[in-house]
Amino acid sequence: MAHSNHHSHDEIGHVVPESLFFKVLLTLLFLTAVTILAAQVDLGKWNIVGALVIASVKASLVIYFFMHGKYENRIIWTYILIPFILLAIMIGGVFTDDPFRSKPVPLQVTQQP
Repeated sequence: MAHSNHHSHDEIGHVVPESLFFKVLLTLLFLTAVTILAAQVDLGKWNIVGALVIASVKASLVIYFFMHGKYENRIIWTYILIPFILLAIMIGGVFTDDPFRSKPVPLQVTQQP
């Protein structure tokens, strides 16, 4: 029988040292602290961008290490990246639409006699 590149069900998995998971955990905790500190700084219109960048880095670390994305083949990475590309398109649409919106005018409440 010819050797194939398909994964068999008999595979044990990837042996990853616990120290790697600990380093990723520390990095995620550090990025959580950065998120908290960034929330206290007014970056103007860049608040959302900063929050999304930090969240994206954290999500990427989780996918790459904890979900073992590091060891997947290209077709799986295609399936992983397609939702991120669609999300980037949607977020880009919001950012391109927002500057063209007019500021809402507060309602003026008048008292009736």
